[in-house]
Amino acid sequence: MLSIKLSRKILLTISIIILNLLVLVYNTDINSYKRSIQIVNETGRKFEVFWVNPDTGELIPTLPEPVSAGSTVSLNSFMTHSFELREVPSTKTGECSGDDNECKAVRFTVNENGNQAIYIMKDYSVHHHDDTTRAKEATVDLVTTCEERAKSSISDASTIDEAENVIDGLIKCVKKDVATKIKKSMDEINYQAKLRMSMADKWENYTCKDDALPSSPTLREYKWTDEKGDKDIQVDVLHEKSSSQIHFIHDFITDDECKAMEEAAQPKLHEATVASGDGGSKLSDSRKALQAGILVDWDKEHEGDLIATLSRRVYDYNNYVTGLNIDEFGQENLMSIQYKGRGEDDETPDRYMPHCDGDCDTGLPHRNGTRVATVVMYCDIPLVGGATNFKNAGVHVKPKKNSAVYFLYMNPENHVMDKSFTIHSGCPVIEGEKKIVTQWIRHGVDSENSWDSFNTLGIKLSDLED
Repeated sequence: MLSIKLSRKILLTISIIILNLLVLVYNTDINSYKRSIQIVNETGRKFEVFWVNPDTGELIPTLPEPVSAGSTVSLNSFMTHSFELREVPSTKTGECSGDDNECKAVRFTVNENGNQAIYIMKDYSVHHHDDTTRAKEATVDLVTTCEERAKSSISDASTIDEAENVIDGLIKCVKKDVATKIKKSMDEINYQAKLRMSMADKWENYTCKDDALPSSPTLREYKWTDEKGDKDIQVDVLHEKSSSQIHFIHDFITDDECKAMEEAAQPKLHEATVASGDGGSKLSDSRKALQAGILVDWDKEHEGDLIATLSRRVYDYNNYVTGLNIDEFGQENLMSIQYKGRGEDDETPDRYMPHCDGDCDTGLPHRNGTRVATVVMYCDIPLVGGATNFKNAGVHVKPKKNSAVYFLYMNPENHVMDKSFTIHSGCPVIEGEKKIVTQWIRHGVDSENSWDSFNTLGIKLSDLED
């Protein structure tokens, strides 16, 4: 009897093990088909997203509301799944943009590659980008170099056919090998990014609570010459990647410049807002502070106007770092922002939760007219709290009076945006006051296309048809 019970127990145990293995294999198989995708609306119109049922062809609504012009939505999907995007009639005219007012539609299918971004253009054509296409694009320069080297060695071939074979073979080999290596590198980077971001929230809470924590260590440092001020300013580089940089700049803003900004802001202070998902702005519990935008009077720059002098220094430094020659025309106003501490018992302290100033978490190409860099200048620092955190970069900045933090979230060479390293926060201000001056720097604006001609999604208001 005991033997029978034991046998049954062994069989049950084996069955459970087999069942768990089957579940593991099944889940692994399912997970291998999962793909995260981003859909970028460049049409200038709203559209709805439908999943196409592969068995019936039925269109199943995927999102609770249409995708606004200029916005990006993320979906978790699977390989081979297809989606149809259908234009929504204008709320003003009730009509669509196609021939005879027909609503345009387009389909795309999720492929096997990682990090897929699907751009829906104004004519409803589809531009599909993923790790493999990026890897191929990254090989262009290398392949070109190999082609030149191959051509220079043609003289070693005895016949034309031999020379052509050498070139063709070399190019094919390089294209294949380099693309494969870059693809593997991207896979590793993607894995590391997921691991890094899974730890970031815990790191954020720890660093904000520890007020004694010093600023992160410096990777390298250098001196920058402020031509207007005729002095060398020390810069500590805290983070440096192709599409993201974080610099701590000593003695960047003067007491007089801080005072001029505070006096100009005082009658205009109002509750700070954040960007909303529809292209506008709104009040949010994630941000608690007072702010006021200050228009720079550039006509007084030659007179030594303090605010104009400060603003010029901001653009000079940005151009020194990026080489993009971005000027002041069409840019946002300087912003005076003030946080006030009300003690440790305050349940809703002044702070700014982790956020992006622009498209700092997409890894997608820059949208013309949107922000690419930020300069935060510290005028008054709190007694407790108020640090600036970059949780995904592992960078912590302890405020220092008259210093500044500069961070860039676009690669100046290929204009690809950051992939989450410059997501940042303002830790809660517990005691004292934190007064800062902020300049958001845009690329693609000018006197005729100013920052306020775009909505917060980076779409020109004149291009919005509904």
